[in-house]
Formats: sequence, structure tokens, C-alpha cells
Amino acid sequence: EELRAARWLLKEREEFLGKVRREGDEILELARTRAERLVQRTEVVRTAEQRARQLVETAREETRRMRRETEDYCDQKLASFETLLGSTRDTISQGRRRLQETVLDRDRERRATEAAEAVRAVDEAHASGTAPVRPGADFFDQDAEGT
Repeated sequence: EELRAARWLLKEREEFLGKVRREGDEILELARTRAERLVQRTEVVRTAEQRARQLVETAREETRRMRRETEDYCDQKLASFETLLGSTRDTISQGRRRLQETVLDRDRERRATEAAEAVRAVDEAHASGTAPVRPGADFFDQDAEGT
């Protein structure tokens, strides 16, 4: 009977040890699984952070490129506008000169016409003998009074 009790104890002991080993293996497997998940999460986080840094740097480079292109475009447009304004200024100056010349020409023509009319009137008056005598006109006249 003691032998049977000893066998039963051995069997119980083996079952208990088997159960404890299985539980230990399950705990180890759970720990490994959790560790792998943590490693994966850590790796995912690292990868995500690295990708985020790359995206930020790419965005900064793109911003710098776009800023340079915008500045170049604005400079080209301003240069074009400057050229156009210079051309417009030259055209306006030329137009004003022509206008001043036209005004001066008209003024000269008017004075020339007035002078020609005055000369014609004097010539006609002399021709008809009705030329007005101006006071002091004979003062410089060498033919007057026996000189």
C-alpha cells in the first residue's frame, strides 16, 4: 500500500510539475509575444518618427524651392514692368515734346502771320498814300529837312 501511495504521489507530482511547466511555458510565450509587440511598436514608432522627419525636411526643401521660384518670378515681372514703364515714360516725354513743338510752331506761325499782315497793311498804306505818320518818325529819317 505504501508503494501504491508512493506511485500516486509520484504521479501527482509529475502532473503538478507538468501543469506548472505548461503554465510557465504559457507565461513565457505571453511574455515573448508582448515583448515582440513592444519591439514592433517601438520599431513602428521609430519608423514613423523617421518618416515624419523626412516629410518635414521634404516640406522645408519644397518651401525653400517655391520661395526662390516665387522671388524669381516676381523679379522677372518687376523687371518687365520696369521696362514697360520706361518705354511708357519715353513715349510720354516724346509726346510732350511734340506737343510743345506744335504749340511753339503755332505761336511762331501766328506771330509770323501777324507780322506779315502788319507788313502787308503798311505796304498797302504806303502804296495808297494813307500811311499814318508816327510821331518822331522823321527823327531818324535822313531825307527829312535838308540833311
